Amino acid sequence: MTGAGIPATPARAVGACVPRREGREKVTGRARYTGDVAPPRLAYVAVVPAEITYGRVTAVHPAAALARSGVLAVIHGGDCPRLHRTGDADLAVFQSPSVTYRGQFVAAVVAESPQIAREAARTVRVDYAVGPHRLDLDTAGAGLHRPPGHEPHFPTDCSHGDVEGALAHAPVRVEATYTTPPYHHHALEPHGTVAYWHDGALTVHDTTQGPSGTRDVLAHLFGVRRDRVRVLARHVGGGFGSKAAPKAQLALAAVAALVVGRPVKTVLTREQLSVIAGYRTPTVQRIRLGAEADGRLLAVSHVSYEQTSLTGDHTEYAAAPTRTMYAAPNRETRHWRVRLHVPSPTWMRAPGECPGMFALESAMDELAVACGVDPVELRLRNDTATDPHSGLRFSSRNLAACLRLGAERFGWAERERLRAERSDGRRLVGMGVAASTIPQYRFASRASARIDASGRCTVRLAAVDIGTGARTALAQVAADALGVGLDRVTVEVGDSAYPSASWAGRSSGTTSWGTAVVRACEALRAEIGRRGGIVPDEGLEAAADTLEELAPPRAHSQHAFGAQFAQVEVDTATREIRVSRVLGVFAVGRVINPVTVRAQLVGGMTMGVSMALCEEGVIDPVYGHFHTRDLAAYHVATFADVPRIEAVWIDEEDFHTSPMGAKGVGEIGIVGTAAAVANAVHHATGRRLRDLPLSVRRLLDAETATDGRPAAGDGPVAGDGT
Repeated sequence: MTGAGIPATPARAVGACVPRREGREKVTGRARYTGDVAPPRLAYVAVVPAEITYGRVTAVHPAAALARSGVLAVIHGGDCPRLHRTGDADLAVFQSPSVTYRGQFVAAVVAESPQIAREAARTVRVDYAVGPHRLDLDTAGAGLHRPPGHEPHFPTDCSHGDVEGALAHAPVRVEATYTTPPYHHHALEPHGTVAYWHDGALTVHDTTQGPSGTRDVLAHLFGVRRDRVRVLARHVGGGFGSKAAPKAQLALAAVAALVVGRPVKTVLTREQLSVIAGYRTPTVQRIRLGAEADGRLLAVSHVSYEQTSLTGDHTEYAAAPTRTMYAAPNRETRHWRVRLHVPSPTWMRAPGECPGMFALESAMDELAVACGVDPVELRLRNDTATDPHSGLRFSSRNLAACLRLGAERFGWAERERLRAERSDGRRLVGMGVAASTIPQYRFASRASARIDASGRCTVRLAAVDIGTGARTALAQVAADALGVGLDRVTVEVGDSAYPSASWAGRSSGTTSWGTAVVRACEALRAEIGRRGGIVPDEGLEAAADTLEELAPPRAHSQHAFGAQFAQVEVDTATREIRVSRVLGVFAVGRVINPVTVRAQLVGGMTMGVSMALCEEGVIDPVYGHFHTRDLAAYHVATFADVPRIEAVWIDEEDFHTSPMGAKGVGEIGIVGTAAAVANAVHHATGRRLRDLPLSVRRLLDAETATDGRPAAGDGPVAGDGT
């Protein structure tokens, strides 16, 4: 007996407002996260952090901890399995006596309960030899070096034309330095791992944004075959990039499970996240713009300075978006980095674009003021259909449409009148605008699609849903690719045993995984067609890999674009800055699910408001640890701080970027928001704040600056005859 084939009439799931499939599980508490996993005989790990900033461990004294009831083991450099090198020194737990930052793992206690483990860890005494350390990001000091870049398509630096000559003769110039502090991810779910070994095979439940990549790292670390490692991440409570690459707690859990011969769990505390989970590096960015009197750019120079650790190699590349954003015949972007005795920075939502576009879009606002040109009009005058860096045409670039629609919806034409009408003796009102962009990536992924005799379909791939609604969007993509109703499609993710998939990051999940799902569904339909449209009782399955179709060089430059508009109110007595409304208009290709897309865009803009007003990681200048180690000290925007935020998008499809016509939306919301808020503060007060966050102290400092002018070397500079 044979089953039915696929219906001839295709469903239309893509574009529909579909609630997230896992929503009920999450709101009822049935969704199981890593910290909820509790296999039998589970033991717990507590770490012993380094109490020095730089040096080496000379001795570990575990006797007091081992004497406690319930303690199973104390692991340290003198008593630890040897691990293979992976290229990430932060994963080499207890493999070297070197200490390169305060808080680094130097020992760990495994015990029957988390309480026993924590208490015993406090009794482990560690002796050190202390060395000199450096903690300051000095842009003129020794140690500055160029990060490696990714040649040939992503060089560290780039230069076109004669920048210095064009700047020297430009009628209008802007020269300014902008700074951003360290930023911490602080996802709702802290980093954690449950690990256990059985017959030489390792299973881990981990807070990861990429089960396939995490599996590969563990296999190499412990010298086992990839098929002997399984990584599960059924639900992940946010990541923002901090869970993209494996962290030290993963390696520690696997080591501890090997040592004690039973399952172990380690979950980082909120304070430990600031050390182990990574952070966005602080930046110092110098921008110089040269323009005609009408605001058309002649030259752009963007130089960025940042920090990294002695063990990591992450680079933010904050000047990179300037390469493709606006037309200018003379351009240069440069990156400098210094290694300090600090924890390793890592990816954070829109790495590079987020801090880089704050600087560029603030400078563009300064240029608009210097030229006497409306800030929206200035950006329109410098729009381009061709990528200035690569020379390729954009696959789609609807920045101008975003700016125009946003200006109309926000009431931009009335901003001077509204400022005058709404400003009174107690408050000043202003509006600001900034453009945003994010590059589009598609990474190789594999997916399988199976249909049973009843016509029900199951799609599997080792992707992970970090709260973005990936399960739902991929089900919509699969339903349309197969031509079946959405209710007949199940999507299974979060398991490295499924076909390998790329990580959840760089706004690439939907485009990368969706492409693999489309290709697998196409292969399944083709197989059914070869069988005369009939599905046998045992069902049919097909798989597809997108590696080969990603091999040819791109014929277009692929980016998403947007424009954010912000209105602020500044209290003239307290100097408190409040954001009263934000609008974002985006060109992000075909929208798979308006519900999840709107949530991502609004969430990104909310994070941008928080970046503008609240967030600031503060490193102790003597010892190198973060003072802002938890949510009591590291301030994020709360409900009372977040205004009415509206996210809309224009009608766009981009089939160069993905077969669904979609682009990634996870990051673009944060990119321009902080600059829009800062520009609104200038419109309201006449004071230019170039350092984030936009605090009361910084506004007061700007007011009390000598004769009200910017610091020497910063701000608009008149050219000849201007």
